[in-house]
Amino acid sequence: MVEFDSGPTDLDLLTAALRADGSDNDTFFQVLAEKLCSALGDRVSLSREGGFRKREHPVRSITVDLGEVTLEATKDKGRIACIARKSVRGIVLRTDQLDFDAWLAALASALAEEAKRSATTRAALESLLT
Repeated sequence: MVEFDSGPTDLDLLTAALRADGSDNDTFFQVLAEKLCSALGDRVSLSREGGFRKREHPVRSITVDLGEVTLEATKDKGRIACIARKSVRGIVLRTDQLDFDAWLAALASALAEEAKRSATTRAALESLLT
């Protein structure tokens, strides 16, 4: 198993691992959603396209809640819109729109910071790298 130490090299490795399937944005978005849900559990919320048997429909948005940082990516007509929210005690102090690569980097950085405080998140990061 790869051990994650949250240094710059590991952040690059994590970002590359998250982006590894990125040749097709639609497929990559679905794979990323599943990887994040598997690794982070209830800290990730997925919104799927509507309809009967909704669970079988493609993921429309991914929200990762890491306490003070919430990251959301929404796929719409082949385009991915991303935002990052910084909050303190439930009050949103800042909202930034990001491109998808910047969102992935912000996600990797937020996960690395969280891993310093949480053994569960650290294990989740290690599972994303293997």
